[in-house]
Amino acid sequence: MKQIIRGVLGVLLLGLFNNAIAQPLDEFPRTPDGKPDFSGIWQAMTKAHYNIEPHAAAYGPYPGQMGALSAIPGSQGIVSDGRIPYTESALRQRDDNKINAIDKDPLTKCFMPGVPRANYLPFPFQIVQSTDVILIAYEFAEANRILYVDQPELESQVDAWMGHSNAHWEGDTLVVQITGQMPDTWFDRAGNHHSWEMVVEEHWTPMGPNHIQYQATMTDPNTFTQPWTITLPLYRHVAENYQLLEFKCAEFAEEYLYGEFRKPGTPIGNPPQ
Repeated sequence: MKQIIRGVLGVLLLGLFNNAIAQPLDEFPRTPDGKPDFSGIWQAMTKAHYNIEPHAAAYGPYPGQMGALSAIPGSQGIVSDGRIPYTESALRQRDDNKINAIDKDPLTKCFMPGVPRANYLPFPFQIVQSTDVILIAYEFAEANRILYVDQPELESQVDAWMGHSNAHWEGDTLVVQITGQMPDTWFDRAGNHHSWEMVVEEHWTPMGPNHIQYQATMTDPNTFTQPWTITLPLYRHVAENYQLLEFKCAEFAEEYLYGEFRKPGTPIGNPPQ
């Protein structure tokens, strides 16, 4: 009898799941030219900003910084194949970054987060869409980027924290290629990194009236043995009058909060007693 009940419940849950993912795209807002209209305020609901790879719970403001009062929750990660395919030297650099993240993570110094990290920080971002350009304004550090739609002649002239974004449509999916991104940006607090040669290709695909499936593929032969991909959902804020708020980043805030827990003699922190 229990097996029958479990079977019936399984069928019902499968039906609900299929209905949930099969919502007609007709419900997604459209622009006058028929393209999906991504205008609105969006946010990721994930723990990937701690570490995009699968990881166990840990102590500290950053992985490797043991003894701090905060805790880092465990997560299944958002890397499609589970692990980032680093070269041997890049993996050693990642491990060093992880140990010294409180000093090396650009976000502790209030720098812009780069792409794709900006899209899964625990802060909302707003998209304003027109025919030729799409503006994405992030709450964190007042970062922003302009996506140039069907303008491949516009190329990156200098490297920038948020890179240079060229976009085009493939059906209902917005495909964006980001080049010219500074090598200083990280993917998360765990020290996952890249080089100046990285190219990011994003896919923004509407899956329902308030749901976008976000995918980004990273290619960087200096750092990775092959291209790799992250995937996560983004959700529209539907609360009435919801808006981005002012975010003022305090430089070295992590050091002010957790410096007393650092080992004496480190370059930044409490001096030996």
